[in-house]
Amino acid sequence: MRALRILTRSIRDSFKSVFRNFSLSMASIACTTITLILVAIAICLTYNVRQVTTDLEHELTIVAYLNKDVTDEQKTELENALKTMDNVDSYEMKSKDEWKAEMKEEDQSLENALDIFEENPLLDSVIVKVDDVKNLGETADRLREFDFVNSAEYGEGMVENVIGIFDAVSFGTFAIVIALVLVTAFLISNTIKLTIFSRRTEIEIMRLVGASNTSIKLPFVFEGFVLGVFGSIIPILISIYGYVFLYNQTGGYVFTQIITLVEPFPFVLIVSLILLVIGSLVGMLGSWRAVKKYLKI
Repeated sequence: MRALRILTRSIRDSFKSVFRNFSLSMASIACTTITLILVAIAICLTYNVRQVTTDLEHELTIVAYLNKDVTDEQKTELENALKTMDNVDSYEMKSKDEWKAEMKEEDQSLENALDIFEENPLLDSVIVKVDDVKNLGETADRLREFDFVNSAEYGEGMVENVIGIFDAVSFGTFAIVIALVLVTAFLISNTIKLTIFSRRTEIEIMRLVGASNTSIKLPFVFEGFVLGVFGSIIPILISIYGYVFLYNQTGGYVFTQIITLVEPFPFVLIVSLILLVIGSLVGMLGSWRAVKKYLKI
């Protein structure tokens, strides 16, 4: 019962303190709001970049063209080798006749050009999807080791550059999120320090009457929690309505249909929960740190 009374009183005092020190509270809430908006933008950007990278990775394939005189035994040998390769997710054998039919369906000019030849000029091939695109070149090199493989192409050079750019952007936005969380903690911590300084007389009186360390600390910790929650409300609303608006306006993709955005739901709800957790936890931890370091109780 005593612990419950302390907890109830601490929560009540934290709300009183927020409104009693209104200007300081608003400053803390405003700073938290601004930083959490930036955090929300960084999270959305990071997740979408990773989603685009994942989609591209699923689309990237190696096309290995076989020699014109390749035999059925050699095709079987290649299939058996593909089944044992670590980085191969799936593969599809495609004959030259299948390529010809497919190309004719896609382009009328190609159909006319292919009809000129009495014999099909195309080559049998195998289309390989990999587990890890970072090992795409290594897998292509292993395919080139077969004497009956004419070539193995996957967009060499460009693929590595694109993946490197996406990895750099993803790492950069993740670093920004971490930095903004630390800034938020710093701002709330400093606001609580000012609040503590303005209430130093009250704290001294509480000490003199025998108040425990816990009963002194808890109101400040809950105050940080309240400030963090209030500061996350606007970023949450901006994240939900802003992202849904952006998604609807762009049709779900950016610049080209290859770069698609993550569908709003449940994505925006997850982002909102993350913002709420960051705001509340950072507020509590910032307050606890300020109390521990500057009150020395």
